[in-house]
Amino acid sequence: MTRYIFITGGVASSLGKGLAAASLAAVLQARGYRTRLRKLDPYLNIDPGTMSPIQHGEVFVTEDGAETDLDLGHYERFTGVDARKGDNVTAGKIYSTLLSKERKGDYLGGTVQVIPHVTDLIKNFILKDVDDTDFMLCEIGGTIGDIEGLPFYEAIRQIGYQLGRDKTMFIHLTLLPYIPSAKELKTKPTQHSVKELRSIGIQPNMILCRADRKIEPDLLKKIALFCNVPEEDVIPALDAKNIYEVPVSYHEYGLDTRVLKYFGISTAKKPDLKNWDGIIKTIKNLKGEVTVAIVGKYNLADAYKSLLEALDHGGFANNTKVKVKWLDAEFATAADYKNVDAILVPGGFGERGAKGKIDAVRYARENKIPYLGICFGMQMAVIEVARNLAKIKGASTTEFGPCNEPVVGLMTEWKKAGKKEKRGSEDDLGGTMRLGAYPCEIKKGTKAYEIYGASKISERHRHRYEVNINYAPQLEKAGLTISGISPDGRLPEIVEMKNHPWFVAVQFHPELKSRPFDPHPLFVSFVKAAMGKVKVAKPKKVA
Repeated sequence: MTRYIFITGGVASSLGKGLAAASLAAVLQARGYRTRLRKLDPYLNIDPGTMSPIQHGEVFVTEDGAETDLDLGHYERFTGVDARKGDNVTAGKIYSTLLSKERKGDYLGGTVQVIPHVTDLIKNFILKDVDDTDFMLCEIGGTIGDIEGLPFYEAIRQIGYQLGRDKTMFIHLTLLPYIPSAKELKTKPTQHSVKELRSIGIQPNMILCRADRKIEPDLLKKIALFCNVPEEDVIPALDAKNIYEVPVSYHEYGLDTRVLKYFGISTAKKPDLKNWDGIIKTIKNLKGEVTVAIVGKYNLADAYKSLLEALDHGGFANNTKVKVKWLDAEFATAADYKNVDAILVPGGFGERGAKGKIDAVRYARENKIPYLGICFGMQMAVIEVARNLAKIKGASTTEFGPCNEPVVGLMTEWKKAGKKEKRGSEDDLGGTMRLGAYPCEIKKGTKAYEIYGASKISERHRHRYEVNINYAPQLEKAGLTISGISPDGRLPEIVEMKNHPWFVAVQFHPELKSRPFDPHPLFVSFVKAAMGKVKVAKPKKVA
């Protein structure tokens, strides 16, 4: 029997609903239960694929090719369970489906309304494909009181009514702000948030209280009394030094125990948290430290969330802390690289900052500094080599406009699962890229083969421009090896410099598959190179 747990948020956004959901799922998993997580986003975009990372953080891509909310990255990293296309839905997708059905005549003769038509589609999304699941955790994006979220709250209210208490539970995450002048945490915002939730027919069964300091028992009792929730089910959600402490912290406060008791399930079997205790111990006892310069154009950590986590994972595997130095690609100079141990150019779109990224590639190449290029970072590496080593005058990418030497160009067709997919320059931007997992074949005797220890791999993609294979002979002659390629031999996937200690760039996004307990080999090797475990020449002096 599948039980549904709905996680809502109040008072403010970005309180950590995704981490709370992922942590609860992980601890229930540690007790032997099968868990799945879903995210319901009330915004009207079809998916986050066309949204600026500055507004909504990174776009996480699933194995089966869905562009989703970044919280699905937390879900995967905490549970090790791959998310699917059916695990993230937006109001835009719901309304798009609704209007398509209306145009086809599916509602012929009836007035199409939010209730029951919109709410029915939301319920169908929540309830489908759960045969292999003991607990389905559904996070509702945004904050209670947001007008666009009302159909989603109504839908989960209806599910609670229809399935009953033994199959549904509502958890509300809220904020207890600290007022310095009063020197106390305030419960009033939480009271009003729960009041708002109750006004639309949802009584929370549990409240998670986000705070930056210890919450006194009297405050928890006050919240319980005013919000009609048992005292044992008002649980502190305190700031942690790192996110991997959160599952253990929630367990220590009784979150999973109280959830099981709510459903009438025995709590005699304790969770096996050895992995989590181990990762916490590792983090607390990291010996060394390396500094990695990330040369990007988004001044927001959430825009590179999976990347930052993957670097940390690589650090854990090497027992060293990875310190990130953020460099704006538009303004970075050679002097900014003087005290860094490695350089990374991540994915991105558009011409802004491209020159700075190409300069970063050149600096890393010439000074023998470990370099990792991801997606756009690989394309900039290829263009840098084409211009400065292969002497291909005018080498560029058609992403920036027409050019005489399209070393990187728009991909118009490719194969996926044995079928040909086609795209055109006039197609919609959303959902039209090469998305999801694709196979790659690695040449033996290369750095990539050494890193992966395999000749066939699968990695996740998110891009619409590719390195032009027709330039391969000139690039190879200039010292750039194409060490990974698509099975049909048309799409370069990995490139590396021959006469460089560690210079690897990939077309895919390896950070999307890195886990704290299973760090991605590229990041493990990259951090190892940054530590000086490979022979790296000293950088030239910067004037």
